[in-house]
Amino acid sequence: MTVDTAHLEVTDGVGTVRLNRPPLNALDSALQDRLRELATEITGREDIRAVVIWGGEKAFAAGADIKEMRAMDHAAMVDRARGLQEAFTAVSRIPKPVVAAVTGYALGGGCELALCADVRFAAEDARLGQPEILLGLIPGAGGTQRLSRLIGPSRAKDLIFTGRQVKAAEALALGLVDRVLPADEVYREAHAWAARLAKGPAIALRAAKEAVDGGLDSGIDAGLALERTWFASLFATADRTEGFRSFIEEGPGKASFG
Repeated sequence: MTVDTAHLEVTDGVGTVRLNRPPLNALDSALQDRLRELATEITGREDIRAVVIWGGEKAFAAGADIKEMRAMDHAAMVDRARGLQEAFTAVSRIPKPVVAAVTGYALGGGCELALCADVRFAAEDARLGQPEILLGLIPGAGGTQRLSRLIGPSRAKDLIFTGRQVKAAEALALGLVDRVLPADEVYREAHAWAARLAKGPAIALRAAKEAVDGGLDSGIDAGLALERTWFASLFATADRTEGFRSFIEEGPGKASFG
């Protein structure tokens, strides 16, 4: 019998990607591939307008499956590393708002998965980090790139060089997470954040995400050009028409987007 290592639930326009590999959601090859499948599905579904990634109450994801990795030689990992990065990149490129609801451990690949979200809500007892150096490795699922872009190169190097874990309060101070909550409120608050955005202008939200991410990847001049193109393009959307109508007739913040 095949075990579904992650599944998708949709309510109120919000798709929850629930990791399901007890006890700590170790990210083996099957789970990595499943994440890529779900990211592709979510990207193409119009009924999903925002996303929560959640590992359950016990742990977000404690890292890669070390036993599986130990059995791989250089040739096997050359092949697998590309699939690993492609899976996480697919998550990072979901053209909709994505929030990671982090409870328990988010280490190694788990931390890298959280980095693929647009924002991160963490439990007060959560622990995050990139401990790969303790195995004689470096992060391989985007950690050297996404972490440094998020919190700056020197802070990222400290975490990567030492392999230390940080508690939620320090993660918040570093900018690694955006909100710290009691553990039993993390998923609820993440879902509420996503549900609010699910009611927003979908094309404009996609434009905002692609403009921010594209500018960070390509530099300010290319980013400004991307922003300019998206900004003008949005004048052709029904949401822009409704937003202007509502603002003029009803006041700000009252538009109902399709």
